[in-house]
Amino acid sequence: MIITEPRPDEFIQALTSPPISAPISSTILIADDDDDIRDVIAFKLQVAGFRTLSADNGQSALNLAVESRPRLIVLDVSMPQMDGLSVCYELHARPETAQIPVLMISGNNRPADIDRGFAIGADDYLPKPFSQVEMLRRVNWLLLATAQH
Repeated sequence: MIITEPRPDEFIQALTSPPISAPISSTILIADDDDDIRDVIAFKLQVAGFRTLSADNGQSALNLAVESRPRLIVLDVSMPQMDGLSVCYELHARPETAQIPVLMISGNNRPADIDRGFAIGADDYLPKPFSQVEMLRRVNWLLLATAQH
C-alpha cells in the first residue's frame, strides 16, 4: 500500500474552499388510498431525506405528477377515480412524465398481476405487505438506475 501526502497547495485549497453543499433531496410522490400506508411510506422516506408529495386517488396522483415532476412515484394499483395501472399508462404516454420511474405497490401478488404492472410500464413491483427496508432499497435502486441516463 502506498500512502501519498497531499501537496501543500491542495491542502490549503481544501481548507479555504467553501463547504460542499448537500445535494437537493429528491421528491417522491406517494399515491395510495389507504391513509395509514401512505403516511408510513411518507414518514420512512422523509426520515431517509426525501421530500414527499401525497395523493389519495389516481386522478390526484396524475395531476401532481404532471405539475410537480417528482423524481419517482410510489403508486398503488387499487385506487378510486383512476387505478394505478391507468395512472402508470398515462404517465408513460406523456412526454413530460414518461421518464419518471414508477414503483408499483399492490396487495395483488399473483404472477399475472405483477406481469400486468410491468407491461403497463412500472419499473418495479412490490407486493403488500412489504418491509420498509425493502421499499427504501427499491426506491434508492430506481433513483440510482435512472440517474445513470
